[in-house]
Amino acid sequence: MASTKKLFTALTRRGPHKVLRGDLAFAGQPGVLYTPAEGRNLPGVAFAHDWITSARRYDGTLEHLASWGIVAAAPNTETGLAPSVLNMAYDLGTTLDIIAGVRLGEGAISVHPGKLGLVGHGFGGSAAVFAAAGLSSAPHAPKAVVAAYPTVSSPAAEQPAAGLTVPGLILVDPGDPMSLRSNAVELGRAWKPATLRATSKTKSGGLVEGRTLAKVVGLPGADRGTQKIVRALMTGYLLHLLAGNKTYRDFSDADAELPRAEVMDPFADDPVDLENKVVALLKP
Repeated sequence: MASTKKLFTALTRRGPHKVLRGDLAFAGQPGVLYTPAEGRNLPGVAFAHDWITSARRYDGTLEHLASWGIVAAAPNTETGLAPSVLNMAYDLGTTLDIIAGVRLGEGAISVHPGKLGLVGHGFGGSAAVFAAAGLSSAPHAPKAVVAAYPTVSSPAAEQPAAGLTVPGLILVDPGDPMSLRSNAVELGRAWKPATLRATSKTKSGGLVEGRTLAKVVGLPGADRGTQKIVRALMTGYLLHLLAGNKTYRDFSDADAELPRAEVMDPFADDPVDLENKVVALLKP
């Protein structure tokens, strides 16, 4: 069996599947859709974008997931300055309903209702937590959630996270200058089945592609290194938990060592530091 390092390196590159692009609007939900060119009973995920950006800024990541055999759909809603995390969570649920209930492509592509997951970046990471909580008792509840560099939301995502039993992967960048916005550690404390990993040489906003308003509001822009690392980690995680591919089991193992992704103990932080973080957030 290939080593985890070799698997990680392979996952930073495009997968073996030809990819098709579609529009979720055909089913009444604004958004984009990427699928492998063919396949039945595939795993599928709904992807939530970060603050003041759009689903189109993640085309490369969605295409990457599809190239590895995962149907990836992203609602293109809540793109303004004051998005609702609850509305985004609802749209994620609608998106999962669409991809699991409709034959895709020319009818030759389908998603298995028991192989669904949620992925979110920044603001979308918290939305994914809310969506997972809302769908926990649904007939086709998500089997895995990835929250990449999640950020604080109102209402806070920690409360629904405390009741989650679905496994989760939380990515945090401890060197992010905007870490005061992050709620990754707090989610790691509340969400018991989740694994918190600190990624090295990454930027929390770097997963967004192309030109954005990031620099105008002081957030980091696109970063190819971050994109490669996050895509590899989430793809391996989803291939194991959604597709059942045991080759990638280390990617969902909290005790496994993964390149550029050290496991963090969310309870190791100094409570005083957390208090200072909250105070800093409340300052004008």
